[in-house]
Amino acid sequence: MDYLSSRRDRKLVSRRRTWCCSFTTPPASPENSSFSHTKSPRNKTETLSSLSKHTTLASVPNSPKSPFPIVSRIDPRRILSPGRVSPIDSDPAVTIEPEPELRSASFRAPTAPSFRSSPPEILGSGSSSSSVEGVNKNGFDVRLTLRGKRGSCMVLEVDSGVLSANSEVFADLVGDYKKGLSLKNSSEAPKMCRMEVPAVENLGVFRDTIELMFEDDDDVTKKLIKIGVYRSIDILEVSAGIMFNKGVLSCLKYLEAVPWTEEEEEKLRSLFTRFKFDDATARDILARLYLQDSTDSQFLPNIARQLVWSISTCEDANARTELKSLMKGLLCNHLDISKEDLYAVCRSCLASLVSLFEETSDAIPPRSFLVKTDSSKTLIERISRQVDNINWLLEIMLDGQVADDFVNIWADQQQLVGMHENASPMIRYELSRVSAVLIIAMATRKLQCRLEVRSGLLQAWFRPMLLDFGWLQRCRKGLDMKAMEEAMGQTLLTLPLKQQHVLFMVWFRYFSSHGTECPNLSKAFQIWWRRSFLRGSETYAIESR
Repeated sequence: MDYLSSRRDRKLVSRRRTWCCSFTTPPASPENSSFSHTKSPRNKTETLSSLSKHTTLASVPNSPKSPFPIVSRIDPRRILSPGRVSPIDSDPAVTIEPEPELRSASFRAPTAPSFRSSPPEILGSGSSSSSVEGVNKNGFDVRLTLRGKRGSCMVLEVDSGVLSANSEVFADLVGDYKKGLSLKNSSEAPKMCRMEVPAVENLGVFRDTIELMFEDDDDVTKKLIKIGVYRSIDILEVSAGIMFNKGVLSCLKYLEAVPWTEEEEEKLRSLFTRFKFDDATARDILARLYLQDSTDSQFLPNIARQLVWSISTCEDANARTELKSLMKGLLCNHLDISKEDLYAVCRSCLASLVSLFEETSDAIPPRSFLVKTDSSKTLIERISRQVDNINWLLEIMLDGQVADDFVNIWADQQQLVGMHENASPMIRYELSRVSAVLIIAMATRKLQCRLEVRSGLLQAWFRPMLLDFGWLQRCRKGLDMKAMEEAMGQTLLTLPLKQQHVLFMVWFRYFSSHGTECPNLSKAFQIWWRRSFLRGSETYAIESR
């Protein structure tokens, strides 16, 4: 009984081994009819190791259409059935390892002759070809496998002569491969050289770069024009990595001759920080990206001063408004202008303003203010333009926190204060626009000044602001009247109580006679009254006890 059981077990094991571990020559089928029979591998381990090393299981990624045919037949080297593997070629593959730091690359014009070979064939995953054992029927003797970072794959079959003539990296690899074949056996037929490029960022860009090797110079330029600047920058990066001189020079010439978008400029700037190109065209591109001469940076403050001067003298209202907005944005983006330059322009505007108010004293009839001069601008327009310039410069000073000295300058304009009393209301209210900007800045804590400065400003310009309030309401020109009313009261409350008493009594008399033509400072007046009399009497009563 034991003998029969043992014999039956041996038969079962024998049948299982026949089904699971058969590594004999695969049966003939339409898929491998052209495949030549080779010797079976010695064991299962050798077969699986060879399979994992040489079998390509990939697909052509989505990319721009190529003019070259895509072969999609099934590779006879694939796994035919569980446990049965077709034999494959055991030639070693040449792998191009990615270079994490390729910071400097020196390129020269290619000296190799121009090739007009057939374009490379793009093979799909495991494509069937007669080049498994030898060279391709079209003469392609290099199979280049591109592996993407996300698992995608692309296989190209190219001519080693064109590849070596255009790329120093591939030339070294092909040369090493041929030396290895010559050492083994020179009598054998030439075989396919296999190369692999792992971790490719963009398979389509790498393929386009290889295709440029088979084009004339004129055709390369036409293709770059067709694909555009953004993709040409990617091709330039790949060409620099594989030391494809013709591709590098063609991309540089194309990129230098066309305008860039901001995104393309940043991409190109990033590329030039990682690669160094020794070519006159590259220097022209760098000149568009950077100020290469260190002395050029010294002219930036002078340029900023010239721009501010030009804007302050601009006579076209629309252009002046647009340029002021542009200049303020540039100054916010670290375009430096010194405090002295700002105050120099500001003093010039003040001098022009004084000169214009002197003209108003000569123009006795009010309608003469509306008469155009030789410059085709009325006196009112010229005064308004100078006030706009001063307020614009004041905004720049406030942003840069350098406006404290201007408060002193404005408080000392006794000549303007004196002419304000005799000037026409339709003109003099422009001066109160400057005072309003300063008072609002102090009330909102954007501007911190000493007591003497605040007192001098209010002593000089508080009464003119009361007189001009009605015209400021009618001609606001962007001024927030509610904010100005509140700011006047808040700034008055920062003075000593005795000074507050004098100015509040001036306001009280004017408000009682002019009503809505005067700012309403009732809230601030109540606070002053409470601080001066109610709390003062309580303090006196406490001290007397």
